[in-house]
Amino acid sequence: MKYLMYCLRFPAGVHFGEKTLDGSKYSFSADTLFSALYIEALKHGEDMADWLYQKACSGEILFSDAFPYIGETYYLPKPLRRVEASDAQGDSGIKKAFKSLTHIPMDEMEKYMRGDLDPIFEKKKLGKLGKRYLKTSAAIHGKEETEPYHVGVYYFNSGCGLYFIVKLADKQDEDRMYDLLDSLSFSGIGGKRASGLGRFEINGMRELDPQNFERAGKCYMSLSISLPRESEMEVALCHAQYQVQKRSGFVASFEYAPEFRKKRDIFLLSAGSCFEGNFQGDIYDVSDGGRHPVYRYAKPIFWTL
Repeated sequence: MKYLMYCLRFPAGVHFGEKTLDGSKYSFSADTLFSALYIEALKHGEDMADWLYQKACSGEILFSDAFPYIGETYYLPKPLRRVEASDAQGDSGIKKAFKSLTHIPMDEMEKYMRGDLDPIFEKKKLGKLGKRYLKTSAAIHGKEETEPYHVGVYYFNSGCGLYFIVKLADKQDEDRMYDLLDSLSFSGIGGKRASGLGRFEINGMRELDPQNFERAGKCYMSLSISLPRESEMEVALCHAQYQVQKRSGFVASFEYAPEFRKKRDIFLLSAGSCFEGNFQGDIYDVSDGGRHPVYRYAKPIFWTL
């Protein structure tokens, strides 16, 4: 098995939805990535889509969420474990900065777990990732007057972007994944793609040490949004530390129903959640009365802490 890091550069900005149209996150989750790749695979034929689905179901292909990179610094989600700054000594500013960190440099994870990371320096560095802007557009409804609306757009600074990790079984899967990702780069990922947002360039690929993912340890951090199967739930959540995210949205398929239909809501565990053991998770059908299944990816890649 290989663990490959794909780095993406977004020249035209991105819109990764929050609760309102005028907001935008700077990253996306593994379920969003899988859905985008699956829809792209369907354009290449049922065989390509079936390959992606079956490989993901079996665990031969797994995806992480997307995380930021700045230059040669690659970030992981902050583990949802209580860690105290070792040199805070009653300094509330350092304690607050330590708690407010959202991502940790991959090469500094052990230092963070010891409480030796400089949180103020890391917050300032991550602040150089990019900026959010409001883009004003106009909606035209028949003969009515145009109605302006605002779209939140995130623009990455030069040398910055997002990366994600893919677990792959062999060279053939690696080649097909690259071809599929290259095809997706022209379609884009996220919202408002018709206006050019979300299109990307593959800005390099790098193999990671499998020991980070496969060695035994006392704590396993999920790098992807995930959900244990019902048969795994009791054991997986025992002594676990996690956050729950509600995932919903509309089905991006004209064949599913004659009108836009919502997916069934599902509650998943966020990246950064920590467990004493690992689990497989699943790809769940979140269709709700349409003509075909709608898949929600919820399988973890674990990073051993």
